[in-house]
Amino acid sequence: MTAQRKLSHAKADIAYRELGKTGERVSCIGLGGYHLGLPRVEEADAIKIFHAAVDRGINFSDNSWDYNEGESERRVGKALKGRRDKVFVMTKFDGRTRESALQQLDESLERLGTDHVDLWQFHENIRLEDPDRFFAEGGACEAMLEAKKSGKVRNFGFTGHKDPSVHLRMLELAGKNKFEFDTVQMPLNVMDAHFRSFGKEVLPVLVKRGIGVLGMKPMGDGNLLKSKKVSALECLHYALSLPTSVVITGIDSLRILEQAFEAVRTLSSVTQRELAAILKKTKSAASKGEFEPFKTTAQFDSTAAHPEWLGSSQQN
Repeated sequence: MTAQRKLSHAKADIAYRELGKTGERVSCIGLGGYHLGLPRVEEADAIKIFHAAVDRGINFSDNSWDYNEGESERRVGKALKGRRDKVFVMTKFDGRTRESALQQLDESLERLGTDHVDLWQFHENIRLEDPDRFFAEGGACEAMLEAKKSGKVRNFGFTGHKDPSVHLRMLELAGKNKFEFDTVQMPLNVMDAHFRSFGKEVLPVLVKRGIGVLGMKPMGDGNLLKSKKVSALECLHYALSLPTSVVITGIDSLRILEQAFEAVRTLSSVTQRELAAILKKTKSAASKGEFEPFKTTAQFDSTAAHPEWLGSSQQN
């Protein structure tokens, strides 16, 4: 367990939840870093969105070393100036070796303009061998322990979007290696409930162990909305109704930011019957994973497209 660090808030238009056993309280909505670095979003607008979110109480910042070739971290680094004490800063790394992971961490810290991150996560735990590589001699697990000892990292986690069996494998090996993850990030949405479900297979394990749950892809990067079965607000309501610490969602405009706050504001009025109705009307569309391409295609597998990110031993 990591010692609690009090975050400062000017005002709060949002609810807060416990982040596992870390002692941290984080906003139930997390600001996705990928969308903030998109070329179609002007840097000034990205910073404006970030400031508006933080000033209204969102304190969880999601990011990754590889998002938009580092542009997401660079923009958030600029936005953090004057607000670092209000934000729980998370980023991810792709390196499977100690050396590659630590190099990526130093690059992330430089871009973010901070001497530490509050949460550092092993990105794209999507292959059955990824957990084995993580715990192998000279693997990324060693980088995590070294980074925490040096004060560059406060908490550990891992992410993945492909198959719950890979997450369960990582948790199994963590137990065997007496390694404790503080958080786990995974897709949690209305269609995940019906197909290769992280919500059914992994979520109960995390809750039982007191590991912080980071839900992502509440709208599946917009793919769930293409089904015409569910609205954006319904997607957010469902994701927020689960026992998550944070629901991370991509926000690329002030209008979409307002939508997230509206979902939080109206969540208490959503009944269990209404949630059940949302699941019922998405069941057929979800059955083959068509609207969760991150599970069924390589479209979202950034590390598969860039094996050089993983470290020299993974390029053969």
